Amino acid sequence: AEHACLKYSGRVGRSAGAKALDESAIELAVVAHIRHRQTPYDRLLATGYERHDARAEVKETVRAVLEDWKGIHTNESV
Repeated sequence: AEHACLKYSGRVGRSAGAKALDESAIELAVVAHIRHRQTPYDRLLATGYERHDARAEVKETVRAVLEDWKGIHTNESV
């Protein structure tokens, strides 16, 4: 949250909601971070994927990382 709200960070967290530490704005910033740092999203874009296709490709990985970070455990086998 702190990084997302840094001035000139260019992150979604720079919105007014994030400055007030609005939960949904912070979650959007965290999801964006996961997408760019924990998935091949940027490589997909660089190889010609359209943004919506690249997001669809990494959606499950983003969800799994977010749930892990939140401490949410599903009944799915690993």
